[in-house]
Amino acid sequence: MLQERTAAWLCALLLGLMGLPASGSDFQHHRYEDMVRALLAVQNECPYITRIYSIGRSVEGRHLYALEFSDNPGIHEALEPEFKYVGNMHGNEVLGRELLIKLSQFLCEEYRAGNQRITRLIHDTRIHILPSMNPDGYEVAARQGPELNGYLVGRGNAREIDLNRNFPDLNALMYYYEKTNGRNHHLPLPDNWEHQVEPETLAVIKWMQNYNFVLSANLHGGAVVANYPFDKSRDPRIRGRTTYAATPDDKIFRQLARTYSYAHSWMHKGWNCGDFFNEGITNGASWYSLSKGMQDFNYLYTNCFEITLELSCDKFPSESALPREWLGNREALVSYLEQVHHGIKGMVYDENNNPISKAEISVAGINHDVTTGVDGDYFRLLLPGTYTVKASAPGYLPSSNTVTVGPAEAIQLHFYLKKAPKQNLKGKHHHGKKNISANKASIKLGPR
Repeated sequence: MLQERTAAWLCALLLGLMGLPASGSDFQHHRYEDMVRALLAVQNECPYITRIYSIGRSVEGRHLYALEFSDNPGIHEALEPEFKYVGNMHGNEVLGRELLIKLSQFLCEEYRAGNQRITRLIHDTRIHILPSMNPDGYEVAARQGPELNGYLVGRGNAREIDLNRNFPDLNALMYYYEKTNGRNHHLPLPDNWEHQVEPETLAVIKWMQNYNFVLSANLHGGAVVANYPFDKSRDPRIRGRTTYAATPDDKIFRQLARTYSYAHSWMHKGWNCGDFFNEGITNGASWYSLSKGMQDFNYLYTNCFEITLELSCDKFPSESALPREWLGNREALVSYLEQVHHGIKGMVYDENNNPISKAEISVAGINHDVTTGVDGDYFRLLLPGTYTVKASAPGYLPSSNTVTVGPAEAIQLHFYLKKAPKQNLKGKHHHGKKNISANKASIKLGPR
């Protein structure tokens, strides 16, 4: 008996040293009610740095609960970036769901333990964690369980719609604008878009509209690779051939993907699940073209940069595999989150020090602008280097500045805009054709 108690104590001690909660029910699959209870337990354990809120409901009426970590939950603090993790978009790809529940527990435990790295992250970042975007699909998959789960069972929502093929297709419009020197950010949504998407997709889009997210990752399964935009090819698909579709921010996206891959225990090695991806990263369209996906939508409709993380060969791994997967992903999840603090950030004011919302921030040589939030703050992810940055807003004279970005925290660069003379009050002309029909092609259902 003494030996058993000693062994149990040592196990708990080792788990504690690794920063993991040492409760006996750590590594398990969470059905919907279990997931909600787990999130509430974290909120109860760390009430002053967390907030649970619902972004909407699924087809079957389940709340899509998000857990927020911040030193001021529920409040956007100027110059503090917003970050999100989204899991379980495909209901039968369950590892992301479990990792995000575990990450929530880990952040709470480490904050309470005084971990300086985690404390600083929570004090300087507003972190939003959505463990399950598709709780209805998960319940379908979970009824079969890990042993019998098919490749597609539970993938879609309750109406069997693939949520990662359900966002408005802004790529076609973007590719048209590239040729006509049109708008390069915050593209307009099509008419009646709210009636063309599923409730879960609608909830996530409204979420994006309400929070000025800067960086995000979408957790999937079925491969092991960090996938970055664009997912949709610029060229009509030719059978047996894929083409790389780079964003204007291709270099930073590649670096973001590498950050996760090299912090992951084995993703960066390349050979996984019978596939080889150099450095454990891939451009989405270079892998296979995908229309109406969430990561491209983030980039084209919001200020947010999102990548898709494929995290396991097995879409529904057994509970016994979860401890290894957590240890393999833990550092990567934290390291990726820290990337939200790179580049530049600042405020845009008028001459009376009033913040200007929706001002455009453009970087010379990168054809993708970002905008200020309601508080007049902006965040622009950039690699180290020297850049010319311009701030502009309707009714004001633009202002430019040169800044050198280092490898450490974001450089603060503020702008003060002067009112334009009345004859110069012509705003930018950003209108273009809204409905560009994409070339029709057969749908390929890969892991994404």
